[in-house]
Amino acid sequence: MSGRTFYIVDVFAEKKYAGNQLAVVRDAADLSSEQMQQITKEMNYSETTFILGEEPRLGGFDVRIFTPAAEVPFAGHPTLGTAFVIRQEIVKQSVETINLNLKVGQIPVTFRKTSEDEEILWMKQIEPIFSEVFEAGNIAQVLTVEKSDIDERFPIQDVSTGVPFIIVPLKTLDAVKRAKINKDEYFKFIENINAKAILIFCPVTYHRHNDLNVRVFCDCFGIPEDPATGSGNGCLAGYLVKHRFFGTSKIDVRVEQGYEIGRPSLLYLRAHEDNGKIDVYVGGKVLMVAKGRLV
Repeated sequence: MSGRTFYIVDVFAEKKYAGNQLAVVRDAADLSSEQMQQITKEMNYSETTFILGEEPRLGGFDVRIFTPAAEVPFAGHPTLGTAFVIRQEIVKQSVETINLNLKVGQIPVTFRKTSEDEEILWMKQIEPIFSEVFEAGNIAQVLTVEKSDIDERFPIQDVSTGVPFIIVPLKTLDAVKRAKINKDEYFKFIENINAKAILIFCPVTYHRHNDLNVRVFCDCFGIPEDPATGSGNGCLAGYLVKHRFFGTSKIDVRVEQGYEIGRPSLLYLRAHEDNGKIDVYVGGKVLMVAKGRLV
């Protein structure tokens, strides 16, 4: 495992040492799954990614994603952060798109400049799948909130754009801040269902220019709380359109996450529904923090 270059980047971050940390390891083709898992546990971030080759295959770069507990087929901030590293450190050209070959399929990441000349990375996620709907009383026990804190105008639902999340609409920022996973209730609740991670959100924010506040809990992946979750927010984007949360079939919103754990993050969500098909895009900034070698 020694000698390989790795990078640490902050994803969905407006400045360094915010957003969601990611470790990216190069030249990982001959590492076993067990070795990748060991490295990921050592890094101890929400995820670590492994670039398997320096040349594209079928138009994309082969990448594997691990949490401290297991490999996952897709995750949002690792997708953006790895594409950033590939363009900056491997391709070394200002190409517009980097494709990643992930377990879930090929995901394109597009680099776009804003009117303020800031660079936002955008990923198009696979079309959301809407599954099981859950009772408010049950999820309230898991989250240690009152049933009345849940906005029952909208469903509590399993939504997936590659990784399933239980999407829970809450009424107030106070309810979001009070939420705390009851681990006994949580593991009992997820035992026989598909989705394991929980995303809670509300339309009240810390900063007035943002549209939604989000928290994500995923103890099942060895991550008690995630500071910025691209995959989960992709599911949320599809949910917002499907259920007309803002009253329209199209959204373009700013989501804040991570404030409760000292890692303030900003995600951009775009989605629209056309003839029953929902397209989902999640964007954010990526900042390089460190570079080193495994010894």
